[in-house]
Amino acid sequence: MTVIAILVGLITGVISGFGIGGGSLLILYLTAAMGTDQYTASGINLLYFLACAPAALISHIRNKRVEWQAVLWCTLAGVLTSAGAAFFAARIHTDLLRRLFGVLLLYIGVKELFCKKEKQKDRSAQ
Repeated sequence: MTVIAILVGLITGVISGFGIGGGSLLILYLTAAMGTDQYTASGINLLYFLACAPAALISHIRNKRVEWQAVLWCTLAGVLTSAGAAFFAARIHTDLLRRLFGVLLLYIGVKELFCKKEKQKDRSAQ
């Protein structure tokens, strides 16, 4: 089981380095396969993010993919809302938190699916 956990960590780390969302996959693995409770899995994911984010950020800066104006606004919004979100998450039942996370993942997946189709249409029109 330890070998599988290490492989999952490596694979999701590489995926996170590309900015694709390996942390979401890590949470799914921790909760579904390892039986970790949602709060602990979320905490592990935050620590995991601290290790993966700098590598991804350096890569994106080198490739000139960072919009610094957006970074400023997103940082301000994140700092202001994180305490409130943590307070809220600590007071709701774990099952509801899991369902909300699942709905969020489905929403993002559907949105990405349709955004990619729109981008492909734009490219083919040019």
